[in-house]
Amino acid sequence: MRLLEIAELSAAFRGTSEFALEASQQGTSCLATLRAVWPDPEIDWLSVALRLRRIQPMLPVVVAVRSAAEGVPVEVALRAFLHGFISNLVTAGVRLIPLGQTDGQRAIAELEDPVLDASEHAMTASIADLGSAAVMVDLASMSHETQYTRLFRS
Repeated sequence: MRLLEIAELSAAFRGTSEFALEASQQGTSCLATLRAVWPDPEIDWLSVALRLRRIQPMLPVVVAVRSAAEGVPVEVALRAFLHGFISNLVTAGVRLIPLGQTDGQRAIAELEDPVLDASEHAMTASIADLGSAAVMVDLASMSHETQYTRLFRS
């Protein structure tokens, strides 16, 4: 099934073991929460299918399945997911640096157009368009995952 191929590809597209662990923990936590709080046959199916194929749950795949089960249009789900992702990054910045809540909200507001542009591009992209030009991020992650003390896992 195509969904499981995408889930497997999503699990494999992590540049470092630290990114893979972070992504699978988010997916596993979201899947467990949905199953416990909002039972849904589609989510149960996904959980079983991933476990049988030994594929780690990835947050975007779990959110996509739940959004589809709820009838949320893919464009809306994608925008919401990207906005949530950006908001989490800004929240980490607010905690880590002297940014402040108001400036954090300004940053999120400034990122609204790029989020909308990225989601629009994603709607027309193909599997061949997947990839990353963030080689330095992967190299920094490789270095970071071996440090003795860290503020964040990734």
